[in-house]
Amino acid sequence: MSDTTQFSGNPAENYERFFVPSIGRPAGTEFVELASLQRGERVLDAGCGTGIIARLAAERVGPGCVTALDVTAAMLAVARTATPPDAVASWHEASVEAMPLGDQSFDVVLCQLVLQFVGDKQAALREMRRVLAPGGRLVLSTIGPTPPLFAVMRDALARHLGPQVAGFVNVVFSMHEPATLRTLAEGAGFDDISVATRTTTLRLPPPREFLWQYLVSTPLAMMLAQTPDKTRDGIERDIVPAWLELVSADGQLVCPVPVHVLTARRG
Repeated sequence: MSDTTQFSGNPAENYERFFVPSIGRPAGTEFVELASLQRGERVLDAGCGTGIIARLAAERVGPGCVTALDVTAAMLAVARTATPPDAVASWHEASVEAMPLGDQSFDVVLCQLVLQFVGDKQAALREMRRVLAPGGRLVLSTIGPTPPLFAVMRDALARHLGPQVAGFVNVVFSMHEPATLRTLAEGAGFDDISVATRTTTLRLPPPREFLWQYLVSTPLAMMLAQTPDKTRDGIERDIVPAWLELVSADGQLVCPVPVHVLTARRG
């Protein structure tokens, strides 16, 4: 029987507790390495969540050089707690579509796995360019199309909770066309635009453990907490056996994920 009571805490706390170790930090480490950050560069983490990219960036550029912004107050509250006091200069609760930050304030804007959730993507890119100093660079990543592991989850959620709930998974992997990313960056006025696609292999907890850890780290958590046990049991029965073929010899789920990294400069 499914039991989500072991995953105490609100979704933001669960995100830091479960999502960051299994996905956020491994993917974020690769992402920050690609940014080639230099000591003393002024960095903005646009859509920081609970702050993993901000923390990784601060290790490279030094204390007081990183600013972090997110639209969700709960995420920022966890980020402040999880981040060393001197690592991030300031935190801002705001959308990436309208950032309360000065023109030409940063040398680098980092935006990992955020753009797919933004309503006005063109406005967000324009804002990122606005806050970059001349010659400053943008490093932005998205993922998709939907890997088989997540397609199994999506389909089970649709059967048990409805297509609107399953739509969350679709959104996560919705920005996967390099041409679309390039067009958005061009429309925002960026120069030297490049989009590179690579595959990151995630090594995740065992199936049942990962299923509930992932779901309670998402906006679906509150709804799942109120979902009848029999419905959660049905979701688990549909997903866990199907995932067993993706388990490695050490019991971990293995999930290759296509990652698209856009780099661009403000001229």
